Amino acid sequence: MTGPAERPPADRLREVAEAAHRAFSLLPAQPDDVAPPTGGRSAARRLHTDPDTVERDLVRLVLTIVELLRQLMERQALHRVDQGDLTEEQEERLGLTLMLLHDRMTELCDRYGLTLEDLNLDLGPLGTLLPPP
Repeated sequence: MTGPAERPPADRLREVAEAAHRAFSLLPAQPDDVAPPTGGRSAARRLHTDPDTVERDLVRLVLTIVELLRQLMERQALHRVDQGDLTEEQEERLGLTLMLLHDRMTELCDRYGLTLEDLNLDLGPLGTLLPPP
């Protein structure tokens, strides 16, 4: 459980709730609200899947999730350093771990012909998934 000092301010929670409400209002309420495809097109055709790029697309999705988690861990680590919760040895180990993880992410992106910018998915009206560097 988090204590009162660890909870985000009420206005921040309200802001997040409003953003979630806007995001969900863009989606149909029920599956029946979505018109069935016309002309006999299947969902797979509408998605324009490409068997030649499926591996790269899957790797891109996985790396995007890993990058999001890496950035969240980095922010949490910086917060803990700012709060003085860590010893010097812990700070050093954490910094080294985060640098190695960033380097590994770069290597994986290179292997699959991606850049870290490619991992920042466009969520339409919500903006991009990852914050700017």
